[in-house]
Amino acid sequence: MNKNLIVSPSPHIRASVTSTRIMLDVIIALVPTLIASTVIFGFRSLAVTALCVAVCVASEWGFEKICKREVTIGDLSAVVTGMLLAFNLPAGIPLWQAAFGSIVAIVAVKQLFGGIGCNFANPAITARIVMLLSFSGTMAEFSVADAVSSATPLSLMGTEEMPTLLDLFLGNHAGSLGETCALTLLIGGVYLIARRIISWHTPVVYLATVALFTLVLGENPLYHLLSGGLILGAFFMATDYSTTPQTPWGKVIFGIGCGLITVIIRVFGSYPEGVSFAILLMNILTPYINNLTRRKPFGAIKKSKAPKKA
Repeated sequence: MNKNLIVSPSPHIRASVTSTRIMLDVIIALVPTLIASTVIFGFRSLAVTALCVAVCVASEWGFEKICKREVTIGDLSAVVTGMLLAFNLPAGIPLWQAAFGSIVAIVAVKQLFGGIGCNFANPAITARIVMLLSFSGTMAEFSVADAVSSATPLSLMGTEEMPTLLDLFLGNHAGSLGETCALTLLIGGVYLIARRIISWHTPVVYLATVALFTLVLGENPLYHLLSGGLILGAFFMATDYSTTPQTPWGKVIFGIGCGLITVIIRVFGSYPEGVSFAILLMNILTPYINNLTRRKPFGAIKKSKAPKKA
């Protein structure tokens, strides 16, 4: 027997890419939108983003210290969570509410389930929904420059006050910090695909599903694609490694599901925006989608049931 033969469990092929490197690429992809939000909303957007990032990092460090776990703030995942949460908030949000949402995202959604890779739902999205239900008044207030309407494009859908497509594309309208400038979000999304941090399946299928079904329902697809948090959600939150399917077909199913739920909420629901709810609901279905689309290992034999005793 060859003593040099080493037998170990999978995975047998490992990539040199680390979690820190992946998160750093996501941060780089988010920077153009952060710059755009600062131009559109002023330095208040920087304050909200900085606070969310700081509280997320501090919450992760403090929780892991209290629980005597290995401190993982070096992987930068808490920084990404803080930026994504901030991008889902209006610039005028009270800072204490932003801090509360950051604690919910890290402690309640991420750390209580075991930390990075163990949470069943996207922390930033779940925290945003909690804040939307808890602070509905301030979450709906958009204090921006006088030249920009204080009502979001989705709430103006179908009216004469609806911004032009160019305004939607460049971000010259009201909304949350990270949902206004479609141009910078697309730049960030393309960067992530080019860097192979994410695959094209979920974001492309998500956007295509929204476009198709809004067209079928007599809505303007371009307005729906460029309004609200659709592009932000499609590229940055519906592609989260731990809360979305692992297989290509699973990502396609996930994207279709997100698109259908988003359109249903936007067109028929009481909320003008449906991206957060859509992604959260599909996060819950991710384990079932993985089981449905997971390939059978080569050479595997289905385990037969033991014969019943007479």
